[in-house]
Amino acid sequence: MLGKTSEYAIRALVYVYIQNLEGKRPGFKEIAKKIDSPEQFTAKVLQNLTRAKLISSMKGRGGGFFFDHPATPLTLYEIIRVVEGEVFFSKCGFGLKRCDSENPCPLHEDYSPVREGFLKAVKNQTIQALANKINERKAVLTRL
Repeated sequence: MLGKTSEYAIRALVYVYIQNLEGKRPGFKEIAKKIDSPEQFTAKVLQNLTRAKLISSMKGRGGGFFFDHPATPLTLYEIIRVVEGEVFFSKCGFGLKRCDSENPCPLHEDYSPVREGFLKAVKNQTIQALANKINERKAVLTRL
């Protein structure tokens, strides 16, 4: 359902958050390696997240990526909205430009509840909660 850019953005932010908890500020090369993402693509994703002020960065010695306000919950909704755009949450499951209950596509009836459930999940799930699952060894960040 998500594009690669959103997937990498979420994984990168989880990794950065975990590293920040340990007092570290990882660079884009480290992040790319740890989340199994191409380096240059990761750099671009992180640059966009920094421009959107979801994360901060510092250059030079002791630099890297970090959260200015790590205690402030960052929802997956906010990340996906920045990466994919608001229209992502109302897209047609059949790929039509316009689809609604008055002019439904063939998948509309089945896809609408899925889209609504997904929207609810990403509005409730945070980077911090995902990082906690990984730290508690209830989940993993990359393939085993």
